[in-house]
Amino acid sequence: MQSAKNPTSTERRGRCSLKFLRKMSKRDKYKRLITFASALVLMGILTGIFAFVWYKEYSSTIVLPYYRRGNWTLIAIYCLLIWLFFKAYGGFKLGYLKKTDMLYSQMISMVCVNTVSYFLISLIGRDFMKVAPILQMTFVHFGVIAIWTVLTGKLYFLIYPPRKLVIVYGSSQAAALVMKMSQRVDKYMICESVSVSEPADKVRELILKYEGVIICDIPAELRNDYLKFCFEHSIRTYIAPKISDIIIRGADDIRLFDTPLLLCRNYGLDFEARAVKRVFDIVFSLVCIIVLSPIMLISAIAVKLCDGGPVLYKQKRLTIDEKVFHVLKFRSMIVDAEKDGKARLAAEEDDRITPVGKVLRKFRIDEFPQLFNILKGDMSVVGPRPERPELTEEYKKDMPEFSFRLKVKAGLTGYAQVTGVYDTTPYDKLKMDLMYIENYSIRLDLQIILMTIKTMLFPPKNNAEIAEGILLKQQKKETKDE
Repeated sequence: MQSAKNPTSTERRGRCSLKFLRKMSKRDKYKRLITFASALVLMGILTGIFAFVWYKEYSSTIVLPYYRRGNWTLIAIYCLLIWLFFKAYGGFKLGYLKKTDMLYSQMISMVCVNTVSYFLISLIGRDFMKVAPILQMTFVHFGVIAIWTVLTGKLYFLIYPPRKLVIVYGSSQAAALVMKMSQRVDKYMICESVSVSEPADKVRELILKYEGVIICDIPAELRNDYLKFCFEHSIRTYIAPKISDIIIRGADDIRLFDTPLLLCRNYGLDFEARAVKRVFDIVFSLVCIIVLSPIMLISAIAVKLCDGGPVLYKQKRLTIDEKVFHVLKFRSMIVDAEKDGKARLAAEEDDRITPVGKVLRKFRIDEFPQLFNILKGDMSVVGPRPERPELTEEYKKDMPEFSFRLKVKAGLTGYAQVTGVYDTTPYDKLKMDLMYIENYSIRLDLQIILMTIKTMLFPPKNNAEIAEGILLKQQKKETKDE
């Protein structure tokens, strides 16, 4: 038996690791403070620019000029709008998003904020006010945002360099996760990997050498053991969740006398949530049909002139409780694209897609007729994308849980669409759909709608493009080293 005076090598490593991690945690305590302070500085500068434009261009020209408090109130509203849109688009996620993603998010946010502000100023002035100052202000904002993103990004990663990680894997599926995390070398540095089949002592010793561990696709019992070990030694842990984990995350905490319980209701949305969601769907679809009618009319004409075929395309899809309905789309493929009767997913460079269809698909305009499906009640604005019955049956052969996503209505857009890429695997899409169902709120719906606009303007790269980008970076680095 090992005496207390002669600790094992694992225990010694554990003590050293604990000291190191305590030192790291002291530094990490200020991370939120740094991001909060930088966000305040940015909001202050952007709001200050608006205040200058307001006083110089608009304040004295409106019919009934505001007194001091009225001006302050308008400026405060502008600051609130910045916070709301930046929060929705992730514009404050310093150190979490890539610099380019931060830049896109903040620029879209400022376009939304300044558009709303222009109409608010026009409402106050009882007329359409001159738009040039707002446009000039927007370009100045873009410049400020670009400088802020570069400077704060460099400062942040100087203080918080990428974490050195080890991955504990149970299958080859971990390779895809490593590839995705490798594109964020500014945040994650995967230094070593170890199979779960290795002796437990060896895995634990390896874990203690690094700042964090990634646990991917290992048996539940072993995963629980390593998770407790990491918790004991205060080691940051990244876990690739299983379907059951996502269901548990949506559980309610309850207590039976002195025993804590987790309650998984497992029936999708409750009555109140469904009622609120339906009212929102009706209002949203009606407004969008009116606003987007010119674009839909032009698209319909373009499809007809392209090859003379039908404008709309109907296809059987599944919605809540596996009900079948006919989804509407602008036809983006040649007529009789599936004349052989076999259901096939469209590839990104599918030769069946027409020239007009490529444009419609790129900006998601082909999906606009589904607003009528939403108004009818077959679909919702936000939810899992509807799948074809034949493909659903195919997916269920490998993923029996695939029907879990039909606990809610199918959606025009969804969490998987704004967070995934074109070639995201059906299993990952399923997990993202379940995360949406288990964490549903009207606020989440609004956030997904706003993120959809960003996805339409800046389509994400697919996994093949990401892998190609990583290889090119590695080749450039090797060439430079030589």
